[in-house]
Amino acid sequence: MASPPASARQGGLPGELSEAHRDLLALCALRVNDKSVDWSLLARTCESAAGIEATLEGNIWEQSEAARESLPILRMALAYLAEARDRVAIELEAAELAGARIVTVLDDAYPANLRLVPDRPPFLFYLGDLSDADRRSVAVVGTRGATEDGISRAKRMSKGLVAADVAVYSGLALGIDSAAHVAALDAEGRTVAVLGHGIASKVYPAANEVLAKRIVREGGALFSQFWPLSKPARWTFPRRNVVTSGSALGSIVIEASRTSGAKMQARIAYEHGKRVFLLRSLVAQESWAAKMVSAGRAVVVATLDDVLGQLDSAPAAPAQAEEPYHQLTIAGL
Repeated sequence: MASPPASARQGGLPGELSEAHRDLLALCALRVNDKSVDWSLLARTCESAAGIEATLEGNIWEQSEAARESLPILRMALAYLAEARDRVAIELEAAELAGARIVTVLDDAYPANLRLVPDRPPFLFYLGDLSDADRRSVAVVGTRGATEDGISRAKRMSKGLVAADVAVYSGLALGIDSAAHVAALDAEGRTVAVLGHGIASKVYPAANEVLAKRIVREGGALFSQFWPLSKPARWTFPRRNVVTSGSALGSIVIEASRTSGAKMQARIAYEHGKRVFLLRSLVAQESWAAKMVSAGRAVVVATLDDVLGQLDSAPAAPAQAEEPYHQLTIAGL
């Protein structure tokens, strides 16, 4: 199997993918007994044509628990490779009709920060543009049920970040996420929304469809690690948090209860070796936030300068996870 040509190593149109790209996607589409090969494992072991070829032959180079669990699934599922290729063709057609492009771990254009985390996805479908400016980016996240003070703080932080040439990532949810995206756009900065559903599905929440279109129109991007026709589901949002954290240098949590997805992102960001910034008001109100700070897993911030002063000194390697975050459920992929 030939390596992808140089022109294909920058991401591209779904209908113009190389053989290697299509083989990678087919491996992701393999299913048997309602199980699939761990996608993060595929992302780690299929970053080259040689890795893809070995996997297509029923071999996994990595020596890990994930590899041991996935190997028998892979070998059984390869009998259904033709069906997997058919599914890929359907999904690629849907992406193309939506005007989306795709970037994979085979491509130089795959987001640099995301490539460093072990639970990276094997591909991203996207609307808008990829940008080298995203190497210097921060996720601004928080609860959907935000207070007025929380909305105001999110807006100030987001505007300050883009003024300092920092791209703002968030999850397109109502509340804090929406405020962060809107403030970045109003300040003429770059913002990226990481979706919890496929790029060709209806925007969720529906109330943010206009915002999603504005992000693309004004130089930002929408990212999705799911098949283009995938609908939002409970299991998709933890996966979205992984990409939102992994794509940025750090995460700022504005407001979040102990049951909020933003709390999960704070944990994932720490495990990724990213900076975790918790607003002083959050730490004063939420015990989980105070515990993260006391354990040295997060820092308290009150102003933008508190964030910028530490942004470029993030740890180089992922922290040791108490729970294997890369094993978050992938049911339904």
